Amino acid sequence: MRHTSFRRRALAIAGLTAAAALTLSGCSSSSDSAGGDDAAAKSVKIGISQFVQHPALDSATEGFKQAFIDAGYVEGETVTFDEQNANAEQATAVTIAQGFATSDNDLILAVATPAAQAAAQAITDKPIVFTAVTDAVSAELVDSNDAPGGNVTGTSDLAPLDEQLKMLQEIVPDAKKVGIVYASGEVNSEVQVKAAEAAAKDLDIEIVTKTVTTANDIAQATEALGDVDAIYVPTDNLVVSGISSLVQVAEEKKIPVIGAEAGTVEGGAVATLGIDYTDLGHQTGEMAIKILKDGADPAEMPVEVSKSFTYVVNPGAAKRMGVEIPKDILDQAETVE
Repeated sequence: MRHTSFRRRALAIAGLTAAAALTLSGCSSSSDSAGGDDAAAKSVKIGISQFVQHPALDSATEGFKQAFIDAGYVEGETVTFDEQNANAEQATAVTIAQGFATSDNDLILAVATPAAQAAAQAITDKPIVFTAVTDAVSAELVDSNDAPGGNVTGTSDLAPLDEQLKMLQEIVPDAKKVGIVYASGEVNSEVQVKAAEAAAKDLDIEIVTKTVTTANDIAQATEALGDVDAIYVPTDNLVVSGISSLVQVAEEKKIPVIGAEAGTVEGGAVATLGIDYTDLGHQTGEMAIKILKDGADPAEMPVEVSKSFTYVVNPGAAKRMGVEIPKDILDQAETVE
């Protein structure tokens, strides 16, 4: 369980690393424009396609739904959510999207890149908002981040990779070789690995990678990383959903694991400077409300990035992996066990 009394906002980096990497220019959503007593004057139906169940994506979905409640909608009365989960199966994500294409939903939320890609291909006459998508351009969801150009827009979860690798060096000062296990079929993961390799050059770090195609491959791939000083886990849906397999190997070999988001730390990684997915989902919900209530056009709504990042640490994991979290990070961090 998270100890929220320790929670402090860390380093307002949203305008730096993440925005620079994607050159996103999303404007801040205003809860004032979405709220008010007349927010729920028209009842709406929303289809939610979540690619897989794990803490980050679950939090994004809940944050999205909460945005409607905060804006005055009443679940089951003025807003209805049809939630479906693909269980990490792309074929299932396609089936869900095809079902939503012929539904009477007013808007579709796609949670994670594979779900968003399936929705964008199947649905052309309803607005789609996505969340937990790393690079919407590379995923061919939008023409550009500034001007999406179609019926799809949303929020990016690109992590502040430069800062995360610097944090890794603070926790593991002698780290020269960092391993990454990721799913070969996830575009968002490929984008992050390339970004990590670029950032690592300036920090004198070598990146070693292994790919997986199923959750059953994770332990073997982690073993195959060999003699690495630390492991970095990107926001890879497959690997995060099977994080326990990676953590088990890392603990046995005393290799510290650094995550790109808080759910990975809850799953046994040592630390992250990452996105709050509940906040990111809420931000996405505010975008959806602008579309449904104010008539905003997704084609003209820039893809938005997270506005803040938070240190999250797991002291128990640090002890099991043989490292000590520096006091300056602990002083700013939310602690999980």
